Parts: sequence; C-alpha cells; structure tokens
Amino acid sequence: MSEAGKAKIYIVIGEESGDQLGAQVVKALRRIAGDHFEFDGLAGERMQKEGLHSLFPLSDIAVMGIVNIIQQYPSLHRRGMEVVHDIIAKKPDLLLIIDSPEFTHAVAKRVRKQMPDLPIIDYVSPSVWAWRPGRAKKMAAYVDHVLALLPFEVQAHKELSGPPCSYVGHPLIERLDVLRPSEGERGDLSHPVLLVLPGSRRSEVSRLMVEFGKVVAKAKERYPDLRVILPAVSHLRGLINEGLEGWTVKPDVVEGEEAKFAAFRQAHAALAASGTVTLELGLAGVPMVVAYKVDWITRQFKWLLRAHSIVLTNLVLGHNAIPEFIDDAADADTLADHLLPLLEDGAPRFQQLSALLELDKAMQLPEGTPSEAAARIVLDNLPK
Repeated sequence: MSEAGKAKIYIVIGEESGDQLGAQVVKALRRIAGDHFEFDGLAGERMQKEGLHSLFPLSDIAVMGIVNIIQQYPSLHRRGMEVVHDIIAKKPDLLLIIDSPEFTHAVAKRVRKQMPDLPIIDYVSPSVWAWRPGRAKKMAAYVDHVLALLPFEVQAHKELSGPPCSYVGHPLIERLDVLRPSEGERGDLSHPVLLVLPGSRRSEVSRLMVEFGKVVAKAKERYPDLRVILPAVSHLRGLINEGLEGWTVKPDVVEGEEAKFAAFRQAHAALAASGTVTLELGLAGVPMVVAYKVDWITRQFKWLLRAHSIVLTNLVLGHNAIPEFIDDAADADTLADHLLPLLEDGAPRFQQLSALLELDKAMQLPEGTPSEAAARIVLDNLPK
C-alpha cells in the first residue's frame, strides 16, 4: 500500500482495445470501493482521462500481425523491459495485464521472477482454445486469475490446466441499446440494406477489398434497390478509398462509432472480415457471411488451428451458424452464393436469425456489468 493507504495497481496494455477495458475497470473500481487506488502503467486516451500517466506512448508498441511483431521485436523487447523495471521500482500491490498477450505476458513472466508474491490478473484470455493450447498451462506459472470475455473460455482453461478463470462478460453486452434498432429503424426487405466491413487492420482491408467489391456488384444486380453501407475505420479511410476505385457499385462510406452502430441498426445482412465485429453483428441481429485472408506465414501454420470456427459468434453458440470462408475459399462467387439469400425471406435468413437469438442467453451475466465483475475479482486479489 502507498503511504496514503491507497492500493497501488499497475496496468499494462498493448493497444486501444486494452485502453477501453482498462478505463472501464478503473471507473468500476472507484464506483465499488471509492477513491482508494493509485494507478500506474501504460495508458491510452481513455485511461489518461481517468488520471493515469502512461510510461510511454501506446503507439510505440501497438503492433499487429506475426510479420510485424518479428520485424519490430528489438523495439518491443526494449519497451517491455522498461515496463518491467518500472513495475519493480514502483512495487505495486497488483499487476493487471490486459489483452495483447505477445507483449503483456512477456512483461508478466519477467515480473513474476522478480516479484513472486505480486498478484497478476490477466484481463482477456489469449485464444488458447484455438491456437497454441499449451499456453494455458504455462500461464498458470505467472497468472493468478484470468478474466474471460467469452463464456466458453472458463471450461477451456480448466481442460487445459490453465490458471483459475472467471467469465466476467463481454463489454458488448452493456451496449445492446446502441446495437439494436428501435421500432421502424430497420426497414423491410423491399429496400434491403447491406453492410460491408472489410476489417479494422490494414492487412485485412488490402486482402479483402477486391473480392468484397465483386460481391457487392452481384448483390446490386440481384437487388436493384439495395443500399450498401461501409463503416470505415478513420485511419484506414485512404486505403479504403483506393480499394473503392475498382468497385462498380459505390457504397455509402461512414466513419465513427456512432455512424457505424446506426448502420448496424438499419442493416438486413452483412459481409464482414472475421473479428469482434462478428459478435457485434450477432448481438445486433444482423445475419452475415464472414471472410478472412491471412499472410503467407500464418497460412503455413493454419493446420494448428484447434477451434471449430474463426467466427466469435459461432464459438459462443457452440456450432457454426454463420458461414465462414478463409483464404482461397473466400472468393466472390462463394461469398455471394451465401450472402444474397440473407437479403430476402427464406430458410437461410430465418436459420441465422434464430441462432442469433441464442447469444443473449449465452453471454448475459447474472447481475452487474462486465467492468464491475472484473473490478470485483481485482479487489478480491489485492493483498488484505
């Protein structure tokens, strides 16, 4: 504890998604236990608004993809060691690592060797159920508790001899009001609305835009009154505009979270890159077809994938209700064959809508919010 009697919590994140979760936990801790905490660590804009000072800019370590991580390893390693030294110097009462396992777990391992009694909580489980299952057992040596965003992860860690794991809920279940349409907001199928979501990373957009453009053209030919909306991530707008130059049908491009969710509330179907957006669409009640194309290195290791799906909605449901197509299978003809029937009444649309109704039951918490559930476990693990 600090001299003021406040619990000292050090938070390590690696990208914006971790910043969002961290800010919510900080606010939840203060709601539940008052202003009895001192926070240090790495922080993005959201956590900085909660009063946290970041050891260095988050942009220094926000690297995605195997190739990029390998290329920038020396810099990531140096920054990681800075974090380790800072934790040891500041002697917190608890270390909270959030997502970005390639970075945050490397920090946690080194800190555990130097401070074996320091409680370490991991918020967001690595995908041990899909990739490198041996990580779960190794985590037990340096993580005291895992806070899972997906309900099936609790059983996965148990079966793989991982650390104690609790389902604290996905942040999206706090946002159903913005995901789901109010009366009259989603029109009838006589004027269908198609969402196109080519990804939030440069590599995803560059690999999918050509095929997605061909699918949109096929959809417009079949449904002349079709409206197409493409919610764009702001920092990728230039790349998206370049891709759209080759499209024969131009979508309405919108930016920002508010416009994105407004589009969700209007949409009748979606063509999406794999990622968290598939869970957003599922909770919004939007039938979808999912595509993904990986880099050439990742393709060599694809046979190691253990999960029955790459789509989060399918994983939560426990069965493949959402059609998904990876790499060469994600061609325009195949995608269109599965997408177009979702824009009209019929068995494919009805079957997906029925499956999506199961998500609520699977993901809801008995009480409270995900951030409050996470905060309570953090409090339980603080030294008494």
